[in-house]
Amino acid sequence: MFNILRPLVFKFSPEVAHSLAIKALKLNNISYSKPKDSHIIETTFCGKILPSPIGVAAGFDKNAEVYNPLLNLGFGFVEVGTITPNPQFGNPKPRVFRLEEDEALINRLGFNNSGSDEIYQRIKENNKKGFLGINIGPNKDSSDRIEDYLICFRKFYNLADYITINISSPNTENLRDFHNQNELNSLIDKLKKEKRELNSEIPLALKVSPDLNDDQINEVSKIILEQNIEIVIISNTTDKNRENLKNINKLEKGGLSGKPIEKISNEAISKFYKILKSKTKIIGVGGVSNGNDVFEKITRGANLVQLYTGMVYRGPSIALKIGNELIDLLKNKGFKNISEAIGTKN
Repeated sequence: MFNILRPLVFKFSPEVAHSLAIKALKLNNISYSKPKDSHIIETTFCGKILPSPIGVAAGFDKNAEVYNPLLNLGFGFVEVGTITPNPQFGNPKPRVFRLEEDEALINRLGFNNSGSDEIYQRIKENNKKGFLGINIGPNKDSSDRIEDYLICFRKFYNLADYITINISSPNTENLRDFHNQNELNSLIDKLKKEKRELNSEIPLALKVSPDLNDDQINEVSKIILEQNIEIVIISNTTDKNRENLKNINKLEKGGLSGKPIEKISNEAISKFYKILKSKTKIIGVGGVSNGNDVFEKITRGANLVQLYTGMVYRGPSIALKIGNELIDLLKNKGFKNISEAIGTKN
C-alpha cells in the first residue's frame, strides 16, 4: 500500500511529510496482530520483556506525541526526543533532504523540540503502553551544557524505561567534544550523582558517533565499563561518507542516515561488542530496512535495533514486515530465540 502512496508523499517536503505522518499516527488506535511464532523475537532488556527487538530511533517522535501509536504498529520500543530544557526552533529551513537513490536522509534539524516542560506534561498525561526511551540534550545557546542534561534527567527519570544521553548529533556545534575522556567522565559523574540523590535505578544510555576511530572507541568503551553505563547506542548520523552517494543532495550539510551508514554502524557495533562483551547492552542503529539488516546487527553484538529512515522509505508497516522476516530467518538458522544470536558473528 505504501509503495503506491510513496510518490504522492514524496511530493511534499520531508518536514511537511513528517508532520502529516505524525498527524496520521495520532488517529491510529488499532493494535497490531502478533506474527506467528512471535515468541522467537521476544527479548528481555533491562529487566523488561519486549515483544520485538525492533524500535523507533530518536528523531522521529521528537515531541513525544505518538509513542503509543508507534507501539501499536508492532515496534518493540520507542525512543522519543531529543528533548532540551527549553523549546527551540532548531536550524533554519530547509534542513531535511531526501536522497532517494541512496535510501538516505540528510538532516541538520538542530534539536528542534517543544521543550522539557511541555513534553513532560504530555508524557505524564499519556501513559506509555510499552518500553519507552527518552533522549535528552542541551540547548544550542546553553552556557552550561552539563546542567542542561541534568535538568532533563531530573524531569524525565521517572517517566522513562531508560534515558539516552545524546552526545553525538553533528548538528549542535561542539557537542561531540563530550566523546573526549575528561568531558565524558565529568558528564557521567554528575549524572550518576544525580541518580543517587534521586534514588533512581533508571538505566543510562550513551548515544555515540559513527565517526569514532579505533582509539576513540577504545577510550569511550573504557569509560562505559568504568562508569557502569548500562546501554550504548551505536550510532548517530554521520557528517562524512558522501563520496559514493548519487543524489545531488549529498552536498547538503548535516547528518547522513539510512543505507549509506549501515556498514560503518555495523563495524562500530562489532568493535564495541568485542570490548564490552555482555557487560553493556548495545542498541544498533543505521541502515535498517529488512530482517537481514536486523539479523546482521544482532549477530555483531546488538541486543536491540532502531530505525527511522527505513520507515520513511518503507512505510509504517515496516516493523511487522521486518518481524516476520526475522522470525523466518532465525528459524531457518536454527535459533529458538533471538537472544541466542547476539554476537555470534564476532
